Amino acid sequence: MNMGDVFIRNAQCFGDHPAVRFEGRTTTHRELFGRIRQVLSALEKRGLKRQDRIAVLSRNCVEYLEIYGAAAVGGLIGVGINYRLSLPEQTVILQDADPAVVFFEDCYADRVEALRASLDPSVIYVCISGPDGATLGHAKASRKGPDMSGTGISQPDTSPSETVWSETSWFMTYPALLAAGADESTTLRARDDDTFLLIYTSGTTGLPKGVMLGSAGQLEQTRSQAISHLASQTDRMLIVMPFYHIGGPTELFTYLITGSTIVLHRTFDAVQILDSIAAERLTVAHLAPTMIQMLLDALTLHTCDLSSLHTIVYASAPMSVALSRRARAAFGPIFMQIYGMTEVGLGSVLQKHQHVLDGPADQVKRLASAGQPYFDTDMRIVRDDFTECDVGEVGDIWVRSPALMQGYWRRPDATAAAFHDGFLKTGDMGYWDDDHFLFIVDRRKDMIVSGGENIYSREVEEALLMHPAVAEAAVIGVPDAQWGESVMAVVVLRPGAELTFDDAVTHCRLLIASYKKPKILQIVETMPRVASTNKIDKKTLREPYWRDQNRQIA
Repeated sequence: MNMGDVFIRNAQCFGDHPAVRFEGRTTTHRELFGRIRQVLSALEKRGLKRQDRIAVLSRNCVEYLEIYGAAAVGGLIGVGINYRLSLPEQTVILQDADPAVVFFEDCYADRVEALRASLDPSVIYVCISGPDGATLGHAKASRKGPDMSGTGISQPDTSPSETVWSETSWFMTYPALLAAGADESTTLRARDDDTFLLIYTSGTTGLPKGVMLGSAGQLEQTRSQAISHLASQTDRMLIVMPFYHIGGPTELFTYLITGSTIVLHRTFDAVQILDSIAAERLTVAHLAPTMIQMLLDALTLHTCDLSSLHTIVYASAPMSVALSRRARAAFGPIFMQIYGMTEVGLGSVLQKHQHVLDGPADQVKRLASAGQPYFDTDMRIVRDDFTECDVGEVGDIWVRSPALMQGYWRRPDATAAAFHDGFLKTGDMGYWDDDHFLFIVDRRKDMIVSGGENIYSREVEEALLMHPAVAEAAVIGVPDAQWGESVMAVVVLRPGAELTFDDAVTHCRLLIASYKKPKILQIVETMPRVASTNKIDKKTLREPYWRDQNRQIA
């Protein structure tokens, strides 16, 4: 079996059950599969073959799901394009992916027209309908608006631009594509060893690489995660993470495999999400920690009934112990943490009952862990000589599972470098406790070496985030003539809060060893972010300090 079989089975077994709720519109599993077959039929008539790439430049919408569904059923490769990237960044990705079709939301029409000059003339362009159902030929196109700081999602400006678009020869509309297809079987059919998704990494240490995720591997990941989540057909799952990011498709398919209902949001708005949870009686949500923090802030002014929620899954970045305590106080014991990455899929999970705030010290400590390995996921922590680390000893985290990537698209050298004896080298460092809970201490590239001592930035960040004045913290190493590197803390303060260097140092001394405390404190208004993930961009923070040094840190 492969991911395409999920859509076929849902149409057979749960045909009349709602598959997707989106902006007031309901699509059943039978209707969803029918539209997937129409898309696939139309693409086959346009000459597409198995493993051709179909790219999507759009915010979340039902059409996006239909396109990914067509890839799953027909053996095509779905390529989500991050709409927050610049024109040159998107150009590099699209030239590398070499798509046969580019689907785009109408608000990105100007960008796609600019991209066309860099792509093969044979590429087919399809414009997805706008939010109001109007197509580009009948509506004014909007332009990309400001980033919603901290959400990880950019929201196009919905006010009309000056240009009124008319139907042109370089693209067709999505309704026209559907009309050209038929709700019938095609010769395009996925195989288990097909690549299903091509997801591009952030490229913080070089050009982005396309991560090839196989259809059978993604099905195995979906099964394992559905079991871990106790997912059922009666669940109503909130998806707001963008589909170009691994978090969106992962949770989407975890609940589609059980025939659940997906409540899809185009973008993140804290108040709208809270209202949706109440109105739609949502049972599960997948959120990044920064989104959870924004929901908590919104709840101070906006009350609503959240009693239907039984699970909030968080991933994409660590959640500090301080935020975890605050979130549990507001939502209850419903949080589940997933550790993984695009190349790995599932690594480990910290279940709801393992989020212990009060009790034995060893159990409370596990709130800062990444949980235990998923079933059928083999994890090793190794020394530099590849031997196994002892309990409590920090080393490099390696992972092997059926969900591992097939490799990097057209990058055999990078693929070979990423693996050792069948294990993927994650680039993270961590250690086990006695019960095989995984504690991640740092990215290897973020580890600070000062006076011969290894200092892990995440440990210092956790300490800083326990201070009531600190909203965000990033710790980096900067050059030091005597010690090699010194610990520098960059923090964003909560509104109206103050923090002196002496206050920060005194606070950290209470929680971590003295040699780990910051030697430098910088207070900033906002953190630089990696466009594709919205994670804090430590490369940008480090760059001014290492620019003229012989040693460079990525």
